Amino acid sequence: MSSKTDWVDATKRLLDKYKGKKHPLDYKNTFQLMVMVILSARDSDRHINQVAETLFKEIPNMKVLATYTPETLMPFIEGVRSSGNKANWLIKIAKELKTDSSIPTTLDGLTALPGIGRKSANVILREAGLPAEGIMVDLHTIRVAPRLGIVDTEDPKKIEQQLMEILPRKYWDAGMAMSFLGREICRPKPKCEICFMRDVCEYYKKVISQN
Repeated sequence: MSSKTDWVDATKRLLDKYKGKKHPLDYKNTFQLMVMVILSARDSDRHINQVAETLFKEIPNMKVLATYTPETLMPFIEGVRSSGNKANWLIKIAKELKTDSSIPTTLDGLTALPGIGRKSANVILREAGLPAEGIMVDLHTIRVAPRLGIVDTEDPKKIEQQLMEILPRKYWDAGMAMSFLGREICRPKPKCEICFMRDVCEYYKKVISQN
């Protein structure tokens, strides 16, 4: 972890770049968002966007979903990774909530539901325009945050804890901003030459020092 960098100032640059940028999941409402976030775990956003086209034509809301069973839901999501578990989670949620308006609006409420951890809950809160209660850490954030040097771990729980300690609450969209940076520039093979964060990036400094 780099102690010399003013990470609040450096993170503002990230937030300014990606402020208001919508998540790649192509949802139309909070019901669709929640379902797609659950389905996207260990799968790609692009794949879930494709699955969603047929899924939501047949199942437009929580009330309709509650009439399904895991078995009758499966044909719509069978190509999704861990589809069996996800079908069970979605039906349990639908039976419990019954309507779209019952979808929780807090981190604790969301994580109490099956199939929704802190990462998923943080995404749902962000995309629903609700106040941040944590920092979203996905596989892109896990790659980007240690490379930058703002954290000294690749453990998602520890990354979130460290970021929440370093950054003020109004900067807690940083995890999603790092995810966008990871999708566009800080790829597994990073495009350092075009990265607007390279002057504060520990990884870039190491690359430069080796060349």
